[in-house]
Amino acid sequence: MKHKNILITGGAGFVGSNLAIKLKTDYPEAEITCLDNLKRRGSELTLARLREAGISFVHGDIRSPEDLEFSNIDLVLECSAEPSVLAGIHSSPNYLLNTNLVGTINCLELVRKNKADILFLSTSRVYPIEYINSLAFKESKTRFDISDEQKLPGASSQGIAEDFPLDKPRSLYGATKLASELLVMEYADTYGIGSIIDRCGVITGPWQMGKVDQGVFVLWVAKHYFKQELSYIGYGGQGKQVRDFIHIDDLYSAIKLQLENFKEYSHGTFNIGGGLSNSVSLQELTKLCQDVTGNTIEIKSVVEDRQADLRFFITDSSKFLEKSGLKWQKDAKATVTDIYNWIKQNESALKPILS
Repeated sequence: MKHKNILITGGAGFVGSNLAIKLKTDYPEAEITCLDNLKRRGSELTLARLREAGISFVHGDIRSPEDLEFSNIDLVLECSAEPSVLAGIHSSPNYLLNTNLVGTINCLELVRKNKADILFLSTSRVYPIEYINSLAFKESKTRFDISDEQKLPGASSQGIAEDFPLDKPRSLYGATKLASELLVMEYADTYGIGSIIDRCGVITGPWQMGKVDQGVFVLWVAKHYFKQELSYIGYGGQGKQVRDFIHIDDLYSAIKLQLENFKEYSHGTFNIGGGLSNSVSLQELTKLCQDVTGNTIEIKSVVEDRQADLRFFITDSSKFLEKSGLKWQKDAKATVTDIYNWIKQNESALKPILS
C-alpha cells in the first residue's frame, strides 16, 4: 500500500474503527489517525481499542474546518456520516446536512491542500425510493424477491447496479451522500485528486451499536440476546422485507484491495454489498437469531409503512467483484454468530447501549 499517513474520519464509529485497526494490523508502518466527534452512543468504547492498536485519536468534528488542520496526510478514508435514513424527516435536517454535505466539503479541502487521495464511503441509499419500490417482485412464504424481468435499467434479480436511474428522490440522507459523490468527482477532476467512491449496502458485524433506524442486524441479535421485543414494521407487518448485508471483514478485504491497487480503482464508483446470496428477510433473520441465541422473543406487527422505507434492497456488486476477483467469506449465519459472540463477551458494557 502506497499510503503511509492516513486520516480516517468517523474513526471511532463502527466502520471507521474496524478499518483503522485492520489496516494498522496489516500495515504497522502506516501512521493512522482517527477523528470522531463521539456523538453516537457507544463510540466511546472504541477509544481503548484504537489506543491498544497504536492508532492516534483526535476528538474533532468534520463540520469544523479548524478540526481538520492536518499536514502530510496522503489519504483520507471518509467514513463519517449521520447514517440514519430517517434523519431530518421528523426534525431539523441541520445536523444531517452539515455533517454529510458540509463535512464532505471540509474533508475535500483537506485533501486538496495536502494533495492527498480520498476513498469516500457512500451508500446504496443514493438509489431512488420510488423506483426501487416500483420494481416487479415475487412474494414467498418468508420474503419479497426482485423478479427477473424489469423495465428499469440496472435492476435484475441480482439486485441494483450502478447504472440504476438516479432522477427521483431518495431521502435527505441519500441526497447528501449523492451530492457528496458529485463533489468528490468534481474535486478529483479539477485538482487531479485520486478518488474512489464505494456505495455500500448494509454493513454489519461486531462493534456496531445497532438501532431501529441503522444497524438492524446487530439490533435483531441484541434484542434476542437480551430477550426484548421487536416489531415487523410496514409492508403488511409480516417481516418479509429483504436486505443484503456485508460483514465488516469482507468490506475491509474490498477496501484493502482497492488501496493496494489505488490507480486501478481511482475515479471509479463501485457498489459494494453482500448481494443476493447474502440477503435475508426480517423473518429469516429472526429464525437465525433464534437458532444462534437459543431465545425466542415477542415480535409485534405494524402494518403501516414508514416513510423512506423499502420493500427490498439487494446490492448488485458484479462490477467490483468481477474486477477484483474477490468472494465474500461471511454468510448470514457466520455474521449473526460473530455478533452474538461479541455481545456475549462484552455484555456488561453493551447492555446499557443495545438493550
